[in-house]
Amino acid sequence: MVRNPSAAISKKKEYDYVNKSLRKRIWEHKVLYLFILPLIVWLLIFCYQPMYGATLAFKDFKYNLGIMGSPWVGFKHFEKFINSPEFWIVIKNTLIISLMKLAISFPAPILLALLLNEVRAAKFKRVIQTMSYLPNFVSWVVVVQILTVIFSPYGGVYNNLRNMMGLESQFVMGTKESFYPIVILSDIWKNAGWNSIIYLSALTSISVELYEAAEIDGAGRLKSTWYITLPGIKETIGIMFLFAVGNILNAGYDQILLLKQPANVQISEILDTYILNTGLNYGRFEYATAIGLFKSLFSISLMFIANLVCKKTMEVSLW
Repeated sequence: MVRNPSAAISKKKEYDYVNKSLRKRIWEHKVLYLFILPLIVWLLIFCYQPMYGATLAFKDFKYNLGIMGSPWVGFKHFEKFINSPEFWIVIKNTLIISLMKLAISFPAPILLALLLNEVRAAKFKRVIQTMSYLPNFVSWVVVVQILTVIFSPYGGVYNNLRNMMGLESQFVMGTKESFYPIVILSDIWKNAGWNSIIYLSALTSISVELYEAAEIDGAGRLKSTWYITLPGIKETIGIMFLFAVGNILNAGYDQILLLKQPANVQISEILDTYILNTGLNYGRFEYATAIGLFKSLFSISLMFIANLVCKKTMEVSLW
């Protein structure tokens, strides 16, 4: 005798659904699958199809033979890159810029989110949030053009102020000394506001009762932030840190490409710009592919190490 007929019916429906063929289940939810179809097409075209070209890294490419017809050369191009004089230069430049961004630009949105979280005037908070988000929608081409106009030695705002103080005009965009400050400050200005959205959403999950209890115990704003707010968004910070480490060898390719000048090329030549220059300007496609593959494997290794460290120290991991 069945005591609960509704439970038996639901179990039967679940059993029938599991035993349906995949084709029938897809057809039953065809509308939902249509929504993910563009994503699947995008993945196949831009993520999986280019893997065919990665075989160039192990071949001596001949135009008349094509990729598959060209002879295999093993790790010849990898060894050539590692033994080249440019290897340590581009690796050093890439790591310096990436580590500077990790140390300075990465905490910026966290600090901005903490400051915005303390603002009680709703209208003022919305204005500040909007102003901080807007630079994210401006392309690096426009940002660099704005910087060029501001720091131009011929009528730029910066040099006009210097001339008013009796100082000579300075070509800021073309000097080595100003390259790193411009890279970091422009990166913070463009991305900090947008990235703070993630931390602001994480802050909403922290219970207000914790702050009330801390206030009763005599804790001020600083202590509440240190002992309640930051531990409350620890997991979000850890995940974002892992993503930042995974992209550490990218170093902001489009930004660096546009800010690179003949005067600062010794410190602005990173892996991505070197790959572009090698592949397109010199036509060494197999060599450029090998460098790109080397960068990807090195990034994956860093991701595994960072994931292990975060898992042991912050109890946060991607897998």
